[in-house]
Formats: sequence, structure tokens, C-alpha cells
Amino acid sequence: MFITAVHHIAIITTNYQVSKTFYTEVLGFSIIAETYRAERDSYKLDLAINGLYQIELFSFPEAKERASYPEAKGLRHLAFAVTDIKAVFGHLQQKGITPQPIRVDGLTGKKFFFFYDPDGQPLEMYEQ
Repeated sequence: MFITAVHHIAIITTNYQVSKTFYTEVLGFSIIAETYRAERDSYKLDLAINGLYQIELFSFPEAKERASYPEAKGLRHLAFAVTDIKAVFGHLQQKGITPQPIRVDGLTGKKFFFFYDPDGQPLEMYEQ
């Protein structure tokens, strides 16, 4: 296998417009493309993170519920690297997000915290 990178991360949303606002206006990701697929009654929003990574947001009318807490089986959480954890923490609070307290990773000594997107998906900010 010759895997060179993660290509994208796909997230299915409950409320497309709310999630679009969260990921673009709160987290600051830029829109690459937005597509409406009439045959699926579904939106697909391609977002760029710092020009290196891509998140795809989807809306599906009949999406099934999934457990959504950091210790659930399956994908645990999605973590984003930041340079100033306190500034990001404050920014999220100003946008009406209630992050969990900042903690220190016992293995690396780095600061991090968890918070949730509009669908309750666990997200992490990790200071580099």
C-alpha cells in the first residue's frame, strides 16, 4: 500500500445550514465547492482547512443516528492542530460554543480540549 495522506473526512449533518455556518464562520474553513444532488435531495459541501485538508459535509434526509461521544466505538473524534489553544478556546466561547476545560496530554505535555459540532460530533483542538 502506498498511502501518502488523508484525502478527506466526511460528516453527515442533521441541519445542513447550521453545520455549514459552524464549519465556515465558527471554525473558519473555506468553501471549495457546494453541490446539490436532486436525486438524493442532498447537499455536499467541500471545505478546505488551511489549503491542505478537506472536510465534506453532507445532508441526507434519512440519515441514521450514531453514538457521539469521545469514548464511543468507532471513530473517536476529529482533532485540529492549533498554535494558541487559549485564543481558540476564547474564540469558540465568543461564538457561543461551550468547550470542555483545557487539559494537558500526559504523554506529550501538550494542551487540548474537546467541544462538539451542531450534531454533537466530538471535535478536539490540540496545541502544537
